[in-house]
Amino acid sequence: MNLVDIISGIKNCNNIAILPHIQADGDAWGSCIALGIALKRLGKDIKIISEETIPKIYGFLPLEDIVIYQGTNNHSFDMVIALDTGDIGRIGNRIEVFNSTDNTVNIDHHGTNTGFARYNYIDVNAAATGEIIYELINLLNVEIDTDIATCLYVAIATDTGCFKFNNTTSKTHEIVSDMVKNGVKIAEVAQKVFDSTTKERVMLMGYAINTLELFEEGRLAFICITNEMLRAANAGDEDCDGIVNIGRNIEGVESSVVIREKSQGEYKINLRSKSYIDVGQVAFKFGGGGHKMAAGCTIKGDLDSVKKSVYEELKRLL
Repeated sequence: MNLVDIISGIKNCNNIAILPHIQADGDAWGSCIALGIALKRLGKDIKIISEETIPKIYGFLPLEDIVIYQGTNNHSFDMVIALDTGDIGRIGNRIEVFNSTDNTVNIDHHGTNTGFARYNYIDVNAAATGEIIYELINLLNVEIDTDIATCLYVAIATDTGCFKFNNTTSKTHEIVSDMVKNGVKIAEVAQKVFDSTTKERVMLMGYAINTLELFEEGRLAFICITNEMLRAANAGDEDCDGIVNIGRNIEGVESSVVIREKSQGEYKINLRSKSYIDVGQVAFKFGGGGHKMAAGCTIKGDLDSVKKSVYEELKRLL
């Protein structure tokens, strides 16, 4: 499937749902909102249906078309588009929405994507799904204004670590240059997305740092975040974002892991690597996915067994 075929399908549909993955990040939010704006300009009736409320740091984006899923699907859609979603499990509870039509589309850049939709477009060379949506919007002949440009800039900047990660390419910079020409205020966006934090997140970081453990002569870093820590810091899920980089940034560390308690016997694993370990392989082994340098999964068990399982897999790749 190519983007031209997907565009042909879009043009034949009127009611379209756009789904970010669960616990959506900046790439998912920026891509979904940018595409939603573009499709509205074409006269489409669109809904961006999310599992959770949007994190505060993205609250400056145009949010009027976002609907929080309440457990039932009260709409009829001609097409459902999943963005930045590696597998069907990342749809979460909105599977009813996804399955409400046979006309499903999956647009993503993760190499571990399972191709779960009827129509799949996966570009593993794209630094972010936002890069693909930029191309799609241009093919739709929709003008990229400041709102769309800002959404796409957020998508690309967040998934490239503000252009620090090795997924950043010359094409990435060319796209971002076009976004700036179309009105993105770089300093303002950076301040809101990268340079702002909350007291609760700082408190949580303190608790998390106290759990830091280094293994294999300092090449592996592990941090644990429990629900008790979240309660003590009065923090939420979004305050966990970025804590994995605390370990990754330590000199000599190749791979960093954050093990986040979700519910009794279930842990979310966030993985990062610095140069040669493919953490996407690790995540995929445990039913998750992602990229070589950034990936995640969910594992059931007790904390010690979960930590040991991830440790043993990373140790093997060292």
